[in-house]
Amino acid sequence: MNKALNDFTGTVRRAVDDYDMIQAGDRVAVGVSGGKDSLVLLAALSHLRSFYPRPFELEAITVELGFEGMDFTPVAALCEELGVPYTRLKTDIKEIVFDVRQEDNPCSLCAKMRRGALNDAIRERGVKKLALGHHFDDAVETFLLSLLFEGRISCFRPVTYLDRSGVTQIRPLVYAGEQKIAKLADELRLPVVENPCPQDKGSKRYEVKQLLKTMSADYPDMKSKIFGAMQRYPLPGWQPKENWRLNR
Repeated sequence: MNKALNDFTGTVRRAVDDYDMIQAGDRVAVGVSGGKDSLVLLAALSHLRSFYPRPFELEAITVELGFEGMDFTPVAALCEELGVPYTRLKTDIKEIVFDVRQEDNPCSLCAKMRRGALNDAIRERGVKKLALGHHFDDAVETFLLSLLFEGRISCFRPVTYLDRSGVTQIRPLVYAGEQKIAKLADELRLPVVENPCPQDKGSKRYEVKQLLKTMSADYPDMKSKIFGAMQRYPLPGWQPKENWRLNR
């Protein structure tokens, strides 16, 4: 067993335990975009299910947005290697967002349509738990996005129940930093599918990411302090069990 994956899975397990994300008998679908985050999440959860005391089933699903040049064949091969059932759902989200609607803020509509397609797809398969690849840095960035651009204190939750669809979203990577995820993806040689979206580096999130990068040069523990403040505040859904540990 790869030691780096084993250590990383320990970080994932702490998040799963702290926020009670997985119950015995759960069927968990991983939303696989093809990016490093979702592929590392898939690999870690696949490893976790081999020893976790609460047995659970795992499968993967990809919502294909319609961008040319995105080949998910290697992802399918990885899922076969891991013994994880894999579903690819073709959509026209790219055409609707960029060609038909020509949205000024395409990221918001794209994310909403992608989430809806994912929830509908897993519900049709009888799956009620969806694992998403949002990590530690995503949480800090989302918190600052809400604060700086909306004037409110808010962030997605580690566990979110969607009453309209009956789906529970879990985010097992909330204790894992982006650099650690990228390093593991390289070490495991995961088949990352590059995202050709024209908004990939033109969004408000990217601006906040660059702001954090600049400020962290002078205050290297800033993101950890923000994250800790989110848990101690606490934001709704962010209070972990006792003795939580953050391992970035």
